[in-house]
Parts: sequence; structure tokens; C-alpha cells
Amino acid sequence: MLHKLSAGVVTRSPGSVRPYLLLMRLDRPTGYLLYLLPGLWAVALASGQRPDPSAVVVVAVAAVLVRGAACSVNDAVDRDVDARVARTASRPVASGTIGVGNALLFAAAQAVAALLVLAVANVEAALVVGASYPLIVAYPYMKRVFFWPSAFLAMVMSVYVVVGWTAVTGSVDHPPAVYGLYAGGAFWTLVHDAIYSHQDKEYDRKIGVRSSALLFGKATKAWLAVFVVLSVGGVLWAGSRTPVGWAFYLIVVLAGCFLSYLVVRVDLDDPKSCWDTFVANTYFGWIILAAVVAGQFT
Repeated sequence: MLHKLSAGVVTRSPGSVRPYLLLMRLDRPTGYLLYLLPGLWAVALASGQRPDPSAVVVVAVAAVLVRGAACSVNDAVDRDVDARVARTASRPVASGTIGVGNALLFAAAQAVAALLVLAVANVEAALVVGASYPLIVAYPYMKRVFFWPSAFLAMVMSVYVVVGWTAVTGSVDHPPAVYGLYAGGAFWTLVHDAIYSHQDKEYDRKIGVRSSALLFGKATKAWLAVFVVLSVGGVLWAGSRTPVGWAFYLIVVLAGCFLSYLVVRVDLDDPKSCWDTFVANTYFGWIILAAVVAGQFT
């Protein structure tokens, strides 16, 4: 449903605007859901039985903008690499539809807009996400210089847990539960990004860039199993530091079973299977969110 809605917005947009919507990946909501959902876990946990609708809206809109800015920077930096990979060659910067300068200006505009949106909740939340911007800019270079770029990505994406908590509380003095959710989100990122990277592993090998697919090779599923356990463990530990009820623990365990099923079933040598499993990872995020909400009432 969300995928059709997002794709429809892009398809019906004016021709002059459409390349920029494609640049921010508005037609592919999986990316911003994977960024947003850990933030919503924190919003729900911080809000208790009285969720703050304004915080949810602010955090959601800002997530789309931050992710759009990150994609714009990434495509500007990776334009030469993207042009050599079949799956990414049609991206606006790689194909020459948008120039590098315009892509970076668009990234900056989205980054500033995200700060202004988050400031509606409180300035502290804006400062937290702003502090992550240097890391977002650095990420595209990690695949060239760092042996495990996914680990850097996991660190960056999970900052949104802290953003979500701060948007509700207005405090940068974060309790232990926040760090449990941060760990849960980070290890989940290692799962879905490793699966995603297997789509392009042959291209990455030829071009000479690094990825989890090339790092783990045939041992990928064994590593994914470890990350699943650590992700679920982080979320469970976060719950143990707050007054949530039994439903939280039951549903989180079910979410872990679902994520384990995805790891077992994915064919890492089939790009379509990798993409479908990457998209299905969003369901894990929604189930964890349901666990946090249910835990407030049991």
C-alpha cells in the first residue's frame, strides 16, 4: 500500500520535480521505514500509554527528509560507481539527469528542513539529528576505506532511536532503555544491509568497493543469525529497563522468530530474493513497534 502510494506520488509529479523525488528515493519507502521505525520504537516507549501524535508526525516527516538528504549525498559521491552497476545506473546523478552541485544543494535543503521540522517537537531533537549529519556525509566513503561499511551505517541509522526519545522527552539525558533500543536497531541494520548488499556483490567485487556480502561471503547466514539474536536481545533488554508488561516480551520473541525465518529463506545468490527479503524486514520493525505499544497496556 505505502509502496504504491509513494510510487504514485512520484509518477504523477511534474517532470521537472520527478528526478528530485527519485533522488530522495520517495518511490522506495523501504529505506525511510527502516530508518524511521527504530525512532518510533523510542517514541512509543517514551510516551507510555499516552502516545504523542505530534511527536509521531514530526519524527516521521523528518525521517523522510534525513533519508532523502542521505540518498542525495550518497548518489553524488557514488555517481561513477552507480553508473557501472545495472541496478543503479539509472539513478538521477549517475545518469546525468541531475548535476552533482544540484544534488548536494538538494541534500542541504532537506537536511535543514529536517532540523526545522524536528524543532517543532523541541530543539534538542533537532540537535541530536544534526549531530549525525557528519556521519551521514562520511558514510558513502566508508565502502572505499573501511572493511565493514555496514557497521558504520548501523551506527548512523540507529541515532534515530535517540532522536525519537528526545522528541518526546526534550531531554538529552537518556536512560539505559534508549541504548538497548539503539543496539537492537543497530544489529537489525546489520541484518538487512547485509542482505541488501548481496544484490550487487559481483559488481562490488569487480569495482573494488567493500560490503558485508564480500566480507562474510558464504558465512553470511551464520553472521546474520548472530545479529538477529543481538538485535532481539537489545530490544528485550530495553524492555527490562522499563515497566512494560508480558505482551512486550511475547511479541518481541515472535518478531525474532519472523526475522530468523527471513534469514533462513533468503537466497543470497538471487538478487530478487535479496530485495524481497530486504523489503520484508520492515515487518520486523512494525512488529517490534506493536510489542512496545502492547507492553504499555499489559
